[in-house]
Amino acid sequence: MLATLVAVVEADGAVLYANTALEDALGMSRRSITGSRLQDCFTEPTLLQSALSGARGNEFAALRYDTWLKRATHEPLPVHVVVAQTEVPGEVIVELLPLELQTRQEREERLIDQAQANKELIRNLAHEIKNPLGGIRGAAQLLQMELDSKELIEYTQVIIHEADRLQSLVDRLLAPHRRPHVVGDVIIHEVCERVRSLIVAEFPRGLKVVRDYDTSIPEFRGDREQLIQAVLNIAHNAAQSLAERIAAGDAQITLRTRVGRQVTFGKQRYRLALELHVIDNGPGVPDSIKDRIFFPLVSGRDGGSGLGLTLAQTFVQQHHGLIECESVPGHTDFKLLIPLP
Repeated sequence: MLATLVAVVEADGAVLYANTALEDALGMSRRSITGSRLQDCFTEPTLLQSALSGARGNEFAALRYDTWLKRATHEPLPVHVVVAQTEVPGEVIVELLPLELQTRQEREERLIDQAQANKELIRNLAHEIKNPLGGIRGAAQLLQMELDSKELIEYTQVIIHEADRLQSLVDRLLAPHRRPHVVGDVIIHEVCERVRSLIVAEFPRGLKVVRDYDTSIPEFRGDREQLIQAVLNIAHNAAQSLAERIAAGDAQITLRTRVGRQVTFGKQRYRLALELHVIDNGPGVPDSIKDRIFFPLVSGRDGGSGLGLTLAQTFVQQHHGLIECESVPGHTDFKLLIPLP
């Protein structure tokens, strides 16, 4: 069940045992791996040979280095290698941690910590704003009742209008923390179809919304309305970023669903997880905000509230999931990960 790739080898590199994760990474069965020389699976076999020689000579307790793992059907995989002696003489354990996985896990941990900090900040800030805001609005109303001049009344109306606008913003910030979590059976493709119909209704020309569904995905327990809102926020952002391509008539959003197996996110490993991708062919997320897109009030377009992705991340995290983003010009992929039963 380990996400780490593990092999137990003899001092000459002959494999005695390989775990499932290593089988999957190499694209080979355990029977094929057992008995083969592990160093032959690397682009630089001499590094492992030297490490095994050091282990045989009892030169270290554990040795670490970075290299590339060769794979049958894919490009070489960058890995961090840990070579350590075992209690059995002549046996060495070799752990391989994919550097991509390590980087992703660190990014996910930052996202989770960031979301928790955002939640506390938003709740505290919103409550601090609400009380004086009510006082300002009430004072402006009382002042307006005492005034006869139309010009002065216009000023008090501006105060009331802006106080109402701020109140609306505060209510939106607090919305996910106020609304009860309504749990029921969720069919994810019903969620996708609802979002698709709303996007197509708002952008009827120049935008193609493509379905790419895995119909084997089972039902799971969740809040259907929250998930619709989360996916809609992401898809709506994508549609708005596609303005130029919509004008040219070649804008595209893809809703793709897949089942991930033995997936690790949020510091936990899940046997099955839903992977829902919202992919667009727009200009991509600006580099200046790429690391902050889930922060509240951070927006990549003029007039944006900067709340859509923050709320989407909050809703998905309430399902013990996570949203990740990979973006380059011409291809932006928001991936929602949610555990499946």
